[in-house]
Amino acid sequence: STAEFDVRPGGEVHSFSRSLGDYSCTFTYSAQGGTNEQWQMNVGVSEDNGLFSCSIWRPQGKSYLFFTQFKAEVKGAKIEHAMAYSQAAVGARSDIPLKQEEFEITETAVAHREGKFRFELSKLMIVAKAPRDEL
Repeated sequence: STAEFDVRPGGEVHSFSRSLGDYSCTFTYSAQGGTNEQWQMNVGVSEDNGLFSCSIWRPQGKSYLFFTQFKAEVKGAKIEHAMAYSQAAVGARSDIPLKQEEFEITETAVAHREGKFRFELSKLMIVAKAPRDEL
């Protein structure tokens, strides 16, 4: 399921969340400059309910806001793979990932790295695995 939301500048911390079954994804950020931008968040669950995905992006491909911080957090699952991009694919252009030192990935979140992040963000992608119940 895909939901649209506004990314608002002004330096305040905002967050947007979506839930699906036992899972949820929350995008928290603060940004400066420009005007509101329309972004999208997509959350999905695999057929066997074992994988949860969360993607957050600007459909236009590039954000012109100046992000001072960001964090995308999942609940109900542990991150298997995550990536952050300064530019999202649109038309013939492809995704441009942030440099490895600009962000960090933990078991439950992908977030900017203080002092290293260069303030550009246009897309975040997370794939997380459900904890298996031990018998």
